[in-house]
Amino acid sequence: MKHTIWMLTALCLLAGCREKPQELLLHYNQPARYFEEALPLGNGRLGAMVYGHVTQEERISLNDITLWTGEPDKGPEHPDLQMVGLTGSGTQALQAVREALEQEDYRKAEELQRSLQGHFTESYQPLGTLYIHYLDSADVTDYRRELNLSTATATISCLKDGQPFRASCFVSAPDSAIVLRITSAAGIDADVRLESPLDHENVVFPDRLAIDGYARWHAYPNYYGGEKLQVPLSDPSRGIHFRTLLGCRKEDGSALVEDGVLKLRGCHEVMLYVVNSTSFNGFDKDPVREGKDYRVLAEANFQRVASKGYDQLRKSHEADFGQFMGRVSLDLGATPDSVKVLPTDVQLKRYTDLQEANPELEALYYQYGRYLLISSSRTDGVPANLQGLWNESMEPPWSCNYTININLEENYWPAEAAALPEMHEPMLSFVRNLSQNGSPVARRLYGANRGWNAGHNSDIWAMATPVGLGTGVPMWANWTMGGAWVATHLWEHYLFTRDRAALERDYPALKGAAEFCLDFLVEKDGELITSPGTSPENDYITPEGYNGSTLYGATADLALVRECLTDAVKAARELGTDEAFVQEAEGALSRLRGYHIGSEGQLMEWYYDWVDRDPQHRHQSHLIGVYPGHQVQAGSALADAALKTLEIRGFETTGWSCGWRINLYARLGDGENAYKMYRRLLRYVSPDRYRGPDERRGGGTYPNLLDAHSPFQIDGNFGGCAGVMEMLLQSAEDGSVQALPALPSAWPSGSVRGLRTRGGHTVDLKWSNGKVTKLSVR
Repeated sequence: MKHTIWMLTALCLLAGCREKPQELLLHYNQPARYFEEALPLGNGRLGAMVYGHVTQEERISLNDITLWTGEPDKGPEHPDLQMVGLTGSGTQALQAVREALEQEDYRKAEELQRSLQGHFTESYQPLGTLYIHYLDSADVTDYRRELNLSTATATISCLKDGQPFRASCFVSAPDSAIVLRITSAAGIDADVRLESPLDHENVVFPDRLAIDGYARWHAYPNYYGGEKLQVPLSDPSRGIHFRTLLGCRKEDGSALVEDGVLKLRGCHEVMLYVVNSTSFNGFDKDPVREGKDYRVLAEANFQRVASKGYDQLRKSHEADFGQFMGRVSLDLGATPDSVKVLPTDVQLKRYTDLQEANPELEALYYQYGRYLLISSSRTDGVPANLQGLWNESMEPPWSCNYTININLEENYWPAEAAALPEMHEPMLSFVRNLSQNGSPVARRLYGANRGWNAGHNSDIWAMATPVGLGTGVPMWANWTMGGAWVATHLWEHYLFTRDRAALERDYPALKGAAEFCLDFLVEKDGELITSPGTSPENDYITPEGYNGSTLYGATADLALVRECLTDAVKAARELGTDEAFVQEAEGALSRLRGYHIGSEGQLMEWYYDWVDRDPQHRHQSHLIGVYPGHQVQAGSALADAALKTLEIRGFETTGWSCGWRINLYARLGDGENAYKMYRRLLRYVSPDRYRGPDERRGGGTYPNLLDAHSPFQIDGNFGGCAGVMEMLLQSAEDGSVQALPALPSAWPSGSVRGLRTRGGHTVDLKWSNGKVTKLSVR
């Protein structure tokens, strides 16, 4: 028997797998100084960033994913639109833009587009910060800070004056609380306080810390410099309100609340727990008049947590998180012990500077994407935003909103294949909300008699209007295809889950997005095209030298129309309904303008073979039909044109764009360039506020493995996660799978367990020397 076990072990090692799974740990040998070094924790609603200081002052920044500025979206009645005179019907303005385009007057069309703009989104807000001020000045040795992805727990351990100290923190979904246990052989003397940058008051309780506060009822993005409402935007009778409570359980010593400070003295073991509730009650509910009773909810939750011990809270948390995290395992090979014992940020620098092989770091980054999605996407109707769940700024970059021209969709690319369909649900319910607000926008601005659409940005209130307030540049402010893109997620969810009840629930939103596309199309030279349109955030130069972004028949528009119509037709056929709609959509698909190849062999982005102002632009929206769409087959002439486009775009780009390009190369069967782009994504980037002679900027990965646009955007983490799966396994809606379609030579042997397919199956896969040795489909 021993001989048999030895032989099996030897065969396993020869095949590139390991006797025991890789530990999924980020680990560091010093506390975090910057946000981009801190460790993220979350339960899909509450979030924490743990810095890990054990002397002087520890800070844990706090978030609640439902804490935004604003109120239910007012659409055309929004006071900002009345302020700048953008009220009433936009159909006349739309016709004027189309007429200018028919006359090839792109400059005039560009200017007229501004009359089709709406207000800006609201802004995601920080909840506050938990501070722990340690009163000792101990000598610290053997420091270690780690994040265990399997248990979703951040742990700090060290010796303080030679005696053991340990702090462990997690954010529990079952108990809806942030839990921190501190143990110290030398004893804990510390002052604990809660602070919030929002308008708030400290509520006096004898046994806890408490904050009541509220967010502004309206906010502007930090890049908007135009006219603003001249009224107070902070009003206690409006906006989302919240209550934060912090409690304490101790084994010995004293814990007294005095003047808003919890004073710990002589304790050897302390459990701190934070709960929070907001008044947010849905995208269409006023958070004051129709809001949740956040004070009652917070108190009830506080009492539940207070009745439980640390071990009980920890066990239920680990069981809950583990049921999702444990579904997929990935082995890309072993990293030498001499490398993997190094702190994660040091490994990342060596990976960047020395081009060192580190397959365990690459596998860790993949699993980190799954970890972040579980941690940030478990709240109905409130998907992960630009920063997932974690934000410390009152004016975060791009309002930390939902950017629909790529970023929100990229957040959810890995959800289904990575066996996390539950984490996709907040996105799907958000799409259904968006369809309600998008219907009047489609009618008022674009004269569409049916369906709905959405623009470039949205927020927790499911805002659907284009942004800009008449001052936005059309390349980003004017875009009509947001609804068409997000609606494709509804069909993708069905393909992976085969959940017919979910498809019946989601079909009206998918059909509505398709109906808008049908009503928005116009005819030119016997073909159907969009007008006006843009290729998100990119611009062209005409042969006459005009630099603009407004045009007709943009390839990205048509790719999204094609994908949305095709998905809606398949959904209707699956449900056996809407035959007249199916016939109309199929007729439109047959007349839709196709792809064209340009003079450089590239897939054309514009209706004409115009020059890009920035050939290396971060967006490659005209490749949507390659990925995440399903319109271009590897090995075809169009695939070659797409590869040429990627060659022109290059490898120097932002973090999220790296994530997209990994998937594009993989879908096209180019594993070597997909892997090269994956390594590019894992390029070390310094924290934003770090200033030193060795600082590094650009797109890539921060020390805590969060994605650097820069600044921090979480979409690159999710794009990279999806890209690894796309290299290893691709699936089609007929149930067929392709194993190792884009396997790079850097991963000659390995295994993956638990990936999901569009046929509704689960796949386990092993390979050795680039060849499949085991494929299990169940």
